[in-house]
Amino acid sequence: MSESHSAPAGRASPDEARAFLERNPDVEAVQLVITDLNGVGRGKNVAREELDALYGGGRNVAGSILGLDITGEDVEETGLVWSVGDADQCCRAVAGTLARASWLARPTAQLLGTMYELDGRPAKADPRHVLARVAQRLQERGYTPVVAVELEFYLLERVADGRVRPARGLVSGKRSDLIQAYGLGRLDDMAPLFDDLYAAARALGLPVRTLMSEYAPGQFEITLEHRADALRAVDEAILFKRAVRGVAAKHGRIACFMAKPFAELAGTGMHLHASLADRDGRNACADEHPAGSQLLRHAIGGLRETLGEGMAVFAPHANSYRRFRAMSYAPVAPTWGVNNRSVSLRVPTGPPSSRHVEHRVAGADANPYLVAALVLAGMLHGIERGIDPGPPVEGNGYEQLRPGELPTQWHAALERAADSGFLADALGREFLEVFLAVKRRECEKFGALVTDRDYEWYLDSA
Repeated sequence: MSESHSAPAGRASPDEARAFLERNPDVEAVQLVITDLNGVGRGKNVAREELDALYGGGRNVAGSILGLDITGEDVEETGLVWSVGDADQCCRAVAGTLARASWLARPTAQLLGTMYELDGRPAKADPRHVLARVAQRLQERGYTPVVAVELEFYLLERVADGRVRPARGLVSGKRSDLIQAYGLGRLDDMAPLFDDLYAAARALGLPVRTLMSEYAPGQFEITLEHRADALRAVDEAILFKRAVRGVAAKHGRIACFMAKPFAELAGTGMHLHASLADRDGRNACADEHPAGSQLLRHAIGGLRETLGEGMAVFAPHANSYRRFRAMSYAPVAPTWGVNNRSVSLRVPTGPPSSRHVEHRVAGADANPYLVAALVLAGMLHGIERGIDPGPPVEGNGYEQLRPGELPTQWHAALERAADSGFLADALGREFLEVFLAVKRRECEKFGALVTDRDYEWYLDSA
């Protein structure tokens, strides 16, 4: 039976921890998970005896944990390391996220944490606070964000030469190189893993819904139910990614959320579905028209206008830009349409009450807190300015592109982000500076690498 995860507003109560430990007397340790700006879960294991104090007063953690690059190395330019003496900040529990990590052999729970300055102010580099501020701005204007996250991923395994390949089926023991989109047989072949994943989701209280085989061997997608609470929806996406990785490892497989793990196969996306409820709880995007209400069209206008500025967030790594190819189910221009998967901003078909926008640009490697923050901020940008999105794309959106509308190279995306007043406002200037410091360092380190391809192309030719 799943634990209760209705997250109350405000600080997590120590009563939550005490009740959990009473229900789970065998739990020996708790993984405290802090999500950095890359979306990586970092933290520490604490003993069950420490949990009450953590809930009561928080736990001091080096603030530099929020300024690490993707390799886990300090980035001094963030202002979070030696210039402040690698000072502590206070990590506090996120209410409603304490639950068992059922994939671990030792009886263990996990808990999301969020960082604060020692004087109680939200830590400037914590991405969860970025989303909280955007959601609050919408609430102040009378709108409640309603959000759902779809995550694609590969199940892989290492082969003799150390490389990774799509995983063999757990039932058949066979590996297939066929695409088999929507193939139920592929789901059956991985049934032991997915059975454990759904069980883990129940233990975590996650609203896991549809499972499907995606457009590549070893690629799958699982959807999460929409929530009228953006923070909760994204917390659940973070917890879900950890569960997928953990359950896959338990079965000897690798859960991969890279944007483009194989050059010849489909990339992996994170599709974010968003609408806005009014003060009476009604969907303000609802309309009999298939494109939704005027408010939804203005929201889409804002998303179109700000899409290029947000590419460094939607595609945060060198590998991210390998996903953007025509005819690939990865959008490559600021286009929108109704019931059309060749565009960046899609209004799905359905009953009038369900009208919303599906943002299809971000890769599965992006930080869900930041993606959600920029999507909601872009919607608000369009609503406040009454931006007309123009006519929707009909037919093949890949054939109706104008070159250069979106930065499709990492350096260019970072330059665009650095010049963006929209990003400074949506993310906060201080957060944006930390984000750019980390990303610039990663970009420099990646560009300095000498790879096998260098030798293949240049060893005997240059």
